[in-house]
Amino acid sequence: MNAAVDDSNQRDAGVVEEICSFVTASPPRSFFLFAGAGSGKTRTLVEVLRRITGVVSHDSGSAYAERLRSRGQSVRVITYTKNATAVVKGRLGENFLTEVSTIHAFCWELIRGFDSDIQEARLASIAEELQEAKKHAASKAKAESETDLRKYAELNEEADAIRATETFIYHPDRNTYGPGALAHNHVIDAAAWLVRNRKTLQQILLDKHPLILIDESQDTMKGFLDALLELSEAYPGRITLGLLGDHRQRIYADGHSDLPAHVPEKWARPALQMNHRSQKRIVDLINDIWAADIDGRTQAKDGVPQHPRTEKSGGLVRIFIGDTSRDSLEKIELERQCALLMARDTGDVSWLPEVSEYKTLALEHKLAAKRGGFLAVYEAMTLLDPDSASPKPNGERSGPGLVRPLLGAITDLASCMSADQSLDERAAMEVLRAEGVLVRLPQQDEERRAALGKIHDAVTAFIAAVSVGGATVRDVLAPILEAEVFECHRRLVEAYQDKEEPPPEPKTKSQEPVENRRKRGWHALFNAPWVEVKRYRAYLRGDVELATHQVVKGSEFKHVLVVMDDAEAGGFLFSYDKVIGGTELSKTDRKNAEEGNETTVDRTLRLLYVTCSRAEESLALVLWAKNPDAAEAVVKRTGWFSDGEVARIA
Repeated sequence: MNAAVDDSNQRDAGVVEEICSFVTASPPRSFFLFAGAGSGKTRTLVEVLRRITGVVSHDSGSAYAERLRSRGQSVRVITYTKNATAVVKGRLGENFLTEVSTIHAFCWELIRGFDSDIQEARLASIAEELQEAKKHAASKAKAESETDLRKYAELNEEADAIRATETFIYHPDRNTYGPGALAHNHVIDAAAWLVRNRKTLQQILLDKHPLILIDESQDTMKGFLDALLELSEAYPGRITLGLLGDHRQRIYADGHSDLPAHVPEKWARPALQMNHRSQKRIVDLINDIWAADIDGRTQAKDGVPQHPRTEKSGGLVRIFIGDTSRDSLEKIELERQCALLMARDTGDVSWLPEVSEYKTLALEHKLAAKRGGFLAVYEAMTLLDPDSASPKPNGERSGPGLVRPLLGAITDLASCMSADQSLDERAAMEVLRAEGVLVRLPQQDEERRAALGKIHDAVTAFIAAVSVGGATVRDVLAPILEAEVFECHRRLVEAYQDKEEPPPEPKTKSQEPVENRRKRGWHALFNAPWVEVKRYRAYLRGDVELATHQVVKGSEFKHVLVVMDDAEAGGFLFSYDKVIGGTELSKTDRKNAEEGNETTVDRTLRLLYVTCSRAEESLALVLWAKNPDAAEAVVKRTGWFSDGEVARIA
């Protein structure tokens, strides 16, 4: 770690040169850069790349760049999200010695076209999953259940489908593209297996990229990360790894629970100590959160405390505590009252309801759906495709493929309305043209006029249906689907035509056949309020002042309001009530803590750290607790807040 120079803004000034010396040394040295929230990690990464690729005059860097050119090699930068890729590329500019992409894109580039090898990797993964399922079943006192047998059958069916597949593509929408379509995790799993088991692929990687820099390494899938670690150990000097990240911000189970412990001892460990983003009060809070002694915590407190910039000496923090038994609408109104109090205390109009320039963060997507007024549509989407119903931190925000173009052209068409709520024909024509509807029209004049008339009538009826208060999705879609205006997924059309009642919700959801679940999803979607569709799409795209904690990782906002409501979130992996709400730990929590395993407290503490560190100027935490009195006592006992920063919601 870097020794602290002083309390100025320059305490991290030597880190770029430090990393350059590791990369250009003979032999080069792999490293793990500890980079906390707002520490300038991306700036550091870009400055290192500019030096070692000859963009900036640098003695050892220029020599390193010349070696890359002479060997036809490049530095590979792997990011966690598409947005992060765009940011690095934008700051770096045109650079022929650097390739930047998401981890998914990198892995697919590595294995694309090796279809027989991908097939073998997928079969090996399924065989391992089947073995684990049987091992789990054998550990139970009872005989194998119907659920166990169904799981075996599903895995065997998947293996048979893989054996029959000759060509693989990278597309998460398997419902549309069939068994040859590989989801995100399948691409990374296959790449990890092939890097470990195929010498040819190892040589391709070694010859092409002597340096691989991995951003957000704490959330990088551990299987692939371990494969690269093993490769660097097997070929010292031929491949150098640089891991950048902050294990305090790990909020996904894919990564190593304690990344620093997996970094080899001989690696260098530089660190960024500054927080350039947040005001001092917020930086002090996140330092206190990470240093907290909380019952049930097993994660080590390793990491570097952060220092704010000298000119950022202010900031305002408040925590509001209320009773979670209140209904959702009442909570929403009371959260607005909390925002008004923030406006009063900060003197900033951004917190006023009519301005609303603060970001609201919720624990889970279900809670966000309740707060955002699109719960019915969201729950229907999770039944149709639980993997695609929510925005993903890697940048995937298109929603289930089964409902396209509902979330695209059809929703756009609903906006083609004049002030008197009649059809805006010019705007509607642009939507139809962009979707290729006009290209598919017959060429013969008479047939073309008839087809256009049919489309015009359908779109007019559609706009009329949109204008009706309380219209359902079925009401609005009827004219569009019956006139076949857009090319929709056959499952969407079949579901619209199916008038049978869906099967009842099962007592044990894990035992429900997929088709039954989807039938319930279609029924719920067609009966959902139409107004929720536009809200849901806006949430998917990140166009609202509402997001989940996970999705905004890496983002920053001047003002943040965090909604902590375990009861409405409906999840089980996180629990604010167990951290600062006064709720006792469960037997499972106690057992995990005794065995040194990750606990609910560990996960929630990291999530709280991520959440608070998004704020630049002011931060409001709203805790809806089962026992507000107990919660207030615990909050005050943490020492994170002064008396004037803790308030009860009346």
